[in-house]
Amino acid sequence: MKKVLVLCTGNSCRSQIAEGYLRHFAGNRAEIYSAGIETHGVNPKAIKIMKEDGIDISNHTSNHIDEYSNIDFDLVITVCDNAKESCPYFPSTAIKFHRNFPDPAKAIGSEQEVMAQFEKVRDMIREYAKDFVNANLK
Repeated sequence: MKKVLVLCTGNSCRSQIAEGYLRHFAGNRAEIYSAGIETHGVNPKAIKIMKEDGIDISNHTSNHIDEYSNIDFDLVITVCDNAKESCPYFPSTAIKFHRNFPDPAKAIGSEQEVMAQFEKVRDMIREYAKDFVNANLK
């Protein structure tokens, strides 16, 4: 079974959403983890927007990359440019993938406008995760 790590800056939004969708689409074909180069806690708006799509990430935790130093990952996905550029050396033979998604936590405006940004990013990540699983976790 392949081990997949999703890496972001704070492991609060994008990587949590990606972890949720990758688990959903991969089923028992992979072990999915997410981490950050910092930990900011799981964003309540990310939990809410995923629940609206039928995926519960409320029990996810915000983890630091160092917590996984003993796991030999097969695939590593960075979901923001900052994580790709700032990640400390991570000894691994993993195949690396990168896709920069906008950070919905930085959205400004009314509650409705902010949630619309979360929804937009969620939908982008859902499509990426679905395509990723179909291409890499057969």
